[in-house]
Amino acid sequence: MNSAKGFRPGNWVRQPANLFMLSLVLLSAWVLMAVPGGISAQQSQVLAIVILTLGLLVTGALPGYMTALLFFLSAVLLDVAPPEEIFSGFYSAAFWLIISGMVIGMAIKSTGLGDRLAALLGRHLEHSYASLIWGLMLVGTLLGFLMPSSMGRALMMIPIGLALADRCGFEPGSKGRTGIILAVAFGCHIPTFAVLPANIPNMVMIGAAETIYGLHFSYTDYLLLHFPVLGALKVVLIALMILRLFPDKPGIKSSTDLPGSAPVQEYNADQIKLGLVLLITLGFWMTDALHGISPAWVGLAAACFLLLPRVGLVDGQRFSSGMDITLLLFIVGVLGIGRLVAGSGLGSTLAGQLELWLPLQQGADFINFVSLSLLSVVTALGVTIAGVPAVLTPMASDLAAQTGWSVETVLMTQVLGYSTILFPYQSGPLLVSMQLAKEPLSHLLKITVPLTLITLLVLMPLDYLWWVLIGRF
Repeated sequence: MNSAKGFRPGNWVRQPANLFMLSLVLLSAWVLMAVPGGISAQQSQVLAIVILTLGLLVTGALPGYMTALLFFLSAVLLDVAPPEEIFSGFYSAAFWLIISGMVIGMAIKSTGLGDRLAALLGRHLEHSYASLIWGLMLVGTLLGFLMPSSMGRALMMIPIGLALADRCGFEPGSKGRTGIILAVAFGCHIPTFAVLPANIPNMVMIGAAETIYGLHFSYTDYLLLHFPVLGALKVVLIALMILRLFPDKPGIKSSTDLPGSAPVQEYNADQIKLGLVLLITLGFWMTDALHGISPAWVGLAAACFLLLPRVGLVDGQRFSSGMDITLLLFIVGVLGIGRLVAGSGLGSTLAGQLELWLPLQQGADFINFVSLSLLSVVTALGVTIAGVPAVLTPMASDLAAQTGWSVETVLMTQVLGYSTILFPYQSGPLLVSMQLAKEPLSHLLKITVPLTLITLLVLMPLDYLWWVLIGRF
């Protein structure tokens, strides 16, 4: 019978994703039973859970929310950590920033402000597809100098990107629509690792370095060190890859049919009100260094106002229908993995083992640079990019002694590592962007895989040469 064809073991095993998943299951079982040397029994349980969870995320064998639920269930049943650590994603600022961004996105869409802003951008960018991609990449990057959270930038820009795609006639599933979403997602995130307060990993590293070593980083020095290669060059590379892999041509509608084509004085009261809320929110995001309020709580305050009955702009029905619980579960699961690995000590243990294998020696600056950067890249595969500074920063003094570098220079090599994203699960902002736009996560891999290869083979040596040129070594 044809219906039984898919259940033949030979057919199942011959599929690469299934074979990969089977290998991970066997590896997890071995880790669980054998308890590899150098880690405790509890850490071996954590490692087994992480291997299976990341395997499911990478292969997409199950929906993301189902993978997250299985992660929660296995971690609780095996009692590898307290519930507050396993479910720590619900407590994280990132979780509430996502919810706030969803509410802001609903308001942008319901009031038509997204169409207005898309029209404003469109008048300058829509004459060619290349202009759209380059323009959105630059807008996302420039926002990195204003807003301290890549998640917040993506959540604000995705609704505008979708409206711009509609304006240009890009239907769901078209290459042009995917290209626009990728330009927004990557532009709001990847180049801004080179801007000191623009991403969570940067802030974690700054806080840990100040607490442990008493170090304070200069905004200008950090920008000079990282932006030319990890910022500007990555903008160019990503834009070129999007144009090459997702080519399309905009089909502009007639001006009478375009949303937002009315003159500025005809903006309605709701759009003006939302614009004021966004300006105030943006102002608090830009000045977080002065008032010390987390971007998440600023966003939550804006969301609460937008949800107020008779005052806000998002009613209960729109809120309940627009809240994607599957997305929230998925993100909380990803956040929980990183916290569990770090909290159990597994991340530090594995990083310490990797450190023993590194060919570090004083005077071999290029080898040291490559080794430490790769250490950060590999660590990010296990603890996600937000967990890298938490795991590696406490090791910086030992690494500095082995290389003969300053602690600050050792810390700076983390940036090249955690800004190199191979798999989508490593980055919350990329995941959220694609999920909100209802685009397949597989599209991210078409950019992240070649970009990782180019980074390791080309940008890493160029970055080293730039560090030498400006006198870092």
